[in-house]
Amino acid sequence: MAVVINMPRLSDTMEEGTVASWLKKVGDSVQEGDILAEIETDKATMEFESFHDGTLLYIGIEEGQTAPVDVLLAIIGEKGEDISGLIDGGEARKEDKAVETPKEEVNVAVPTDAPSEVPEGVIVVTMPRLSDTMTEGTVASWLKKVGDTVVEGEILAEIETDKATMEFESFNEGTLLQIGIKEGESALVDSVLAIIGPKGTDVTGIAENYKSDNEAFSESKETSTEVKKDQAASPIEVPVALPESVEPTPNNSGERLFVSPLAKRMAAEKGINLQQVKGTGENGRIVKNDILNFQPSLSQTEAYVAVGEERFEEIKNSQMRKTIAKRLGESKFSAPHYYLNIELDMDHAIAARKAINEDPTVKISFNDMIVKACAMALRKHPQVNSQWTLDAIRLAKHIHIGVAVAVDDGLLVPVLKFADQMSFSQIGANVKDLAGKARAKKITPQEMDGSTFTVSNLGMFGIKEFTSIINAPNSAILSVGAIVEKPVVKNGAIVVGNTMTVTLACDHRTVDGATGAKFLQTLRQYIENPVTMFV
Repeated sequence: MAVVINMPRLSDTMEEGTVASWLKKVGDSVQEGDILAEIETDKATMEFESFHDGTLLYIGIEEGQTAPVDVLLAIIGEKGEDISGLIDGGEARKEDKAVETPKEEVNVAVPTDAPSEVPEGVIVVTMPRLSDTMTEGTVASWLKKVGDTVVEGEILAEIETDKATMEFESFNEGTLLQIGIKEGESALVDSVLAIIGPKGTDVTGIAENYKSDNEAFSESKETSTEVKKDQAASPIEVPVALPESVEPTPNNSGERLFVSPLAKRMAAEKGINLQQVKGTGENGRIVKNDILNFQPSLSQTEAYVAVGEERFEEIKNSQMRKTIAKRLGESKFSAPHYYLNIELDMDHAIAARKAINEDPTVKISFNDMIVKACAMALRKHPQVNSQWTLDAIRLAKHIHIGVAVAVDDGLLVPVLKFADQMSFSQIGANVKDLAGKARAKKITPQEMDGSTFTVSNLGMFGIKEFTSIINAPNSAILSVGAIVEKPVVKNGAIVVGNTMTVTLACDHRTVDGATGAKFLQTLRQYIENPVTMFV
């Protein structure tokens, strides 16, 4: 049966979208998870993936065209299937359409002896896939409770993914009849998150049967019922300001203490006693900024940790922390790492940076110079700009450099696309912009995807020398230490000089020792003679 895919709503404010490019053409085979198109929203250009298998039978919006949300985007079905009845002036027949997002109708097989059916008007809301790498999510807080009226566009819950805590809005109207995943609980994508429908509807057993129905789908298609699923159809990586709803909590004096759900969770994570926080919100409620700006007094700090008491504070792992741990473990234990380090003479680099920064319109850092030097060295040593696969070594002809950025929950790696074509100032401006987005949790998956080499710099923290774990599927990562003033030998005499140690971690499957060493030699030539980077 053909599936109608409409223009998705990829951000909370999106009213229309522009197809930047199609990654599939009519007649192509499509599998679940394949990227169909890149769609430009009011906030970013985002990849839109398919949640269906089949053949792309029809494209309703061509590249460069703009259309409102819910307008027919494409149709996927069986090869040769007649879809003439689904196309009517660019609109899909409502009785036949299965909307990709935000409202989706999917045929779900139901065993003939199923104990209950989905009543008319009831909508099963599942855990959405809010990022391209998300496999499970954690409900940080519910903004609605069972029995509340839900209007389309209202925020149902705050969901923590592997990259950010994001708002999840409803695309349906009705009453919140059941909550399937409680605050603090984690569940896989597509697990039952909630059920919305007419007030008073009996939804007993629907959540349990929905799970068994999905399992039976691949085994039996003899009988089916249409279940509406309210889920995000593609990655949404544009976090917005979270609503500060009021949640009363009793204080020591018995009076009610008003705290927003987000502030309450943040206080618990930071070990902050809410009784000591002064709320600045309406009616004195405690909001997010109150937790961020909270400074305990000395007496409060002393009271928090008793002398001589052995204790632990358990901080629940965020989805981002889980993902980082998983990927670093996979990289460390699958790629045979080895390390090469050299000490660079930074005197000329210091002088060059000082001269460049005398222009009031330009401000570059040593990190910008390192990134530029790495990009140019990769052009001369393509073996370092590679990836390992079981069948072949892939040499990237483009140079995309990832720059490691520390955030509260770990480490993110924004990517500078075609860094070898950028000037010092362009590298600096892009790094500043991407790092700011990463720390504010506003960076998109596309801005962190596709690196071919990575630079990690701890020099600004005074770290003289360190090693890094390779950012898979890259073959190498450069660790940059601090510039150190010390005695050095120049022209047979001991003088005061400035040096910096850099360490190259390589995957021995793709980068031999001699190859890594030659890369570092080229890097040294560029850094110790910065003028050569302008040639």
